[in-house]
Amino acid sequence: MRWSQTFIPTMKETPAEAEIISHKLLLRAGLVRKLTGGLYTFLPLGLRALRKIEAIVREEMNRAGALEVFMPALQPPDIWARSGRLETAREVLFHVKDRAQKEWVLGPTHEEVITTLVANEFNSYRQLPVNFYQIQTKFRDEIRPRFGLMRAKEFIMKDAYSFDADDESANASYQLMYDAYARIFKRCGLRAIAVQADTGVMGGAHSHEFMVPAETGENEVVYCESGDYAANIEMAASQGPAATTPADVCGEAEKFETPGVKTIGDLAKRFGIAAERQIKTLVYIADDKPVIVLLRGDDQLEEAKLGGALSTGTIRAAGDAEIVKALGAQPGSLGAVGVEGIPVYADEVLRGGSGMVTGANDDGHHLRNVNVERDITVSDWADLRQVQAGELCVETGQSLKIRRAIEVGHVFKLGTKYSEALGATFLDENGDSIPSIMGCYGIGVTRTLQAVIEQCHDDNGVIWPTSVAPYQVCITALDVEPESEVMKLATHLYDELQAKGVDVILDDRPARPGIKFKDSELAGFPLRIGIGERSLAKGNVEIKPRTGEMILCSPDEALGQALEWLEANRVG
Repeated sequence: MRWSQTFIPTMKETPAEAEIISHKLLLRAGLVRKLTGGLYTFLPLGLRALRKIEAIVREEMNRAGALEVFMPALQPPDIWARSGRLETAREVLFHVKDRAQKEWVLGPTHEEVITTLVANEFNSYRQLPVNFYQIQTKFRDEIRPRFGLMRAKEFIMKDAYSFDADDESANASYQLMYDAYARIFKRCGLRAIAVQADTGVMGGAHSHEFMVPAETGENEVVYCESGDYAANIEMAASQGPAATTPADVCGEAEKFETPGVKTIGDLAKRFGIAAERQIKTLVYIADDKPVIVLLRGDDQLEEAKLGGALSTGTIRAAGDAEIVKALGAQPGSLGAVGVEGIPVYADEVLRGGSGMVTGANDDGHHLRNVNVERDITVSDWADLRQVQAGELCVETGQSLKIRRAIEVGHVFKLGTKYSEALGATFLDENGDSIPSIMGCYGIGVTRTLQAVIEQCHDDNGVIWPTSVAPYQVCITALDVEPESEVMKLATHLYDELQAKGVDVILDDRPARPGIKFKDSELAGFPLRIGIGERSLAKGNVEIKPRTGEMILCSPDEALGQALEWLEANRVG
């Protein structure tokens, strides 16, 4: 491709809308343009990189034995109702109506569709296992689209779905996808970490996310330096904080006045009661009913863990009016002592706690001398707290660290949740009807593209890995007159590289050298071959890796030097 014949609208200034570096570079390097919040048009350069990522994904899915299909984005809501997700996923679903006023759903994912297909087409254990995948546009009603392609209303995703006859086979299918994902991200030039994860509204059990470390990531990963443990903070466990020493003597709980106290900090500051000796009382609404959640005062709730403990994804913090209706007091004076008729879920750190302080469910009053197991009827104990850096790992005993990361892929074992709901059963060897064991495997293709930029850049622009670069080589001709020696050599190298299967762009614009060099660096082409009158007069061609030292060689050596560099820097 010649630069003059394509469309690469680079920008000197950063648009105000861009919040993170990868979003800024998507726009400045001329890869995408925003239509409106959460919707982007891919320009020629961005589309080339996107298609290369798709090709890597497709190759590895095929290598793992998955079969490619293409399913409708427009889906009937009744299959979502049958799975239960028409309600549980309602906040992210786009609902549309046709001319007959019939309702439809724009799919953010395709579990219901693929399970319906398998239910209609597969009926024997002899047809299993099977794994279908697609690369398709998805739709998600993001309340606040941001960060460019990271959180968009429309995005491209690879989703795969495995169906197996037994647990052993399902685990094998899961491992195949896990291994394929590791290869995909390595081939894309990404440093991705597989972490234990929550499945959220998707359901299921065994689950790993593939995370790309990045300071601007929206996820937090808890990990050991040795690499023997890594988990999304939503699922991470630790040996916990130092235990609160039980009081030597713990008499009956007694009420005392705490006027104006609204927070854990207020009680600590004004009455000298350390946060670790307080019980934090939260009220949540789960399936339209109130539940009480208890944590130690110095801990924070991890809502994903609460959702797991309650076996529901439909939870939310109660509003003030709902709290008063449930407990008869305002936030700041809440407690669970003596409460009946409302389930109480307590964090394990509170087990055995005595001499504690909690709200009295009477505005401006608290209770001291509280013994958790004596004074509170706990419906269930669970790990509900968010892990803190420095705590010890339950598996390795090492100190835990926390870093931010971008989720680019997710593999999880769904079990029979969808196959039971949608009738994807088969006859086993004994003629019994058994639901298929399912797995689900997703990669955010557009998100992966932006994650590459987020991880691979410098102050001058993108640094594409050779495997996903829109063009691997940029030939920068500083004299673009057709009959000039510079342009003749540039055209010769361009033709030779193309013949060798190299993706190459020839910058034939009549622009100043500085502009050409800056645009090449901004766009992130891995290798630049600079040809100018002065250097050519000295018998030199300048070969400049995007990061690395300049290589000077003769015109006759330029092709070989370029090919040698590309081979040495091949990714994956």
